[in-house]
Amino acid sequence: MEQEQIGAIGIVVVAAGRGERAGASVEGPKQYRRIGGKPVIWHTLRRLLDWPRGGPVIAVIHPDDEGLFAAATGDLDFGSRLTLVHGGASRQVSVLNGLLALEDRGVSHVMIHDAVRPFIEPDLLDAIANEFDRGRPAVLPALPVADTIKRANRTRSIVETVPRADLFAAQTPQSFTFEPILAAHLRAADGGSNEFTDDASIAEWAGIPVHIVAGSPDNVKLTIQRDIAMADEKLSRRTLPDVRTGNGYDVHQLEAGDGVTLCGIFIPHDQRLKGHSDADVALHALTDALLATCGAGDIGDHFPPSDMRWKGAPSRIFLEHAANLVREAGGTIMNADISLIAEAPRIGPHRQAMREQLSEILSITLDRCSVKATTNETIGFVGRREGIAAIATATVVYQGRD
Repeated sequence: MEQEQIGAIGIVVVAAGRGERAGASVEGPKQYRRIGGKPVIWHTLRRLLDWPRGGPVIAVIHPDDEGLFAAATGDLDFGSRLTLVHGGASRQVSVLNGLLALEDRGVSHVMIHDAVRPFIEPDLLDAIANEFDRGRPAVLPALPVADTIKRANRTRSIVETVPRADLFAAQTPQSFTFEPILAAHLRAADGGSNEFTDDASIAEWAGIPVHIVAGSPDNVKLTIQRDIAMADEKLSRRTLPDVRTGNGYDVHQLEAGDGVTLCGIFIPHDQRLKGHSDADVALHALTDALLATCGAGDIGDHFPPSDMRWKGAPSRIFLEHAANLVREAGGTIMNADISLIAEAPRIGPHRQAMREQLSEILSITLDRCSVKATTNETIGFVGRREGIAAIATATVVYQGRD
């Protein structure tokens, strides 16, 4: 077949079912159960939204599930692509509602996908779109039936063994040229035929030739509780821990004074650190290290020296702010390590108090807070007691993504 330029491909995601076979759950119907830390429908929609050739998306949900849908998908960026519509008493009615919502969206083709097939891959979507490009009016992803099929009677006695050579198990997205499948759905509804179990069946009934492409063994439908549990296990194995390490460095000049503040602890000394705030180099370096783990700039971006509000301010304010930004981004602070480089004063007698201060500010256990100190062997500005430097490292684990 020759390649032809097709228009936009709309996507209808069918998510109005109650999912009784999956059992009751406080999370709601199976499309809202969590796998890999996110609802099933979140995974499905994210994969479809990420597909470059996808156009407008219609999510068909139960009228009672608007709150569940909003909670499940609130962090997805739909832009202007998503339209939410209510489903009907059967899957067939729900799909028709979705197709009608696409009618004025300028699409030439449509993919109709089950919300509870969260492992749909771009390669399969591309394969279907390639068939559209070749002029196919309807495309069905399917797998050859591998098991031996038996037909039984009402008493569960085997009647016959069904030849399996030409048998296929249908998947979704079942995909069509838009106008013919909409017309077929409307004709079926007008004729009172509302028990079709899938859209390819309606296409066959309407005389639309359906072409099979190889489905994917991973493109499973989550039907019962065991399916959901296995999907959760699969995603949990696949999700890599998002461990990030940030580094920070700061230095402040020493001048005559009565003491220095390091890690939030005041140490009497014959010098002080010069700076706009309390010049706590240790907390400044650690603030930068935490900000680095979520790409939030540096301490100067959040607390510019030109802002008089921070003149003489305690640096724990800066560190608390950075820690809050990390948590808002989904991070858990695992470790904070500070190395102080100074000829004087001696850090050893104050190290425990410094660690306790870090533990309090960051709300992490003491064993996750480390403070070390070294001299510069009388070399350079530190060796000449002209300043104190600090190097900090922070380790943060962010919520992984499949």
